[in-house]
Amino acid sequence: MRTMVPTARLHHEALQFRLILAATYPCFLAAAALGRFKPARDASRPGFQPARRSVFGEARAMAVQAIPFAFMG
Repeated sequence: MRTMVPTARLHHEALQFRLILAATYPCFLAAAALGRFKPARDASRPGFQPARRSVFGEARAMAVQAIPFAFMG
């Protein structure tokens, strides 16, 4: 069994994360775009507009939240 230097392993995991992010981002972008067409379920106070991210920012946030599950185990 080959052991990796801790910094090399971290670099390898960071590279894997970026590759998975690049591969899955289009799916999350489509989900974020479709999510904009759904009626808002926000029950915020009247007169206050909730802060919204761009569709691209929303897709990135969704991907960054979901991808770490690929590294669990």
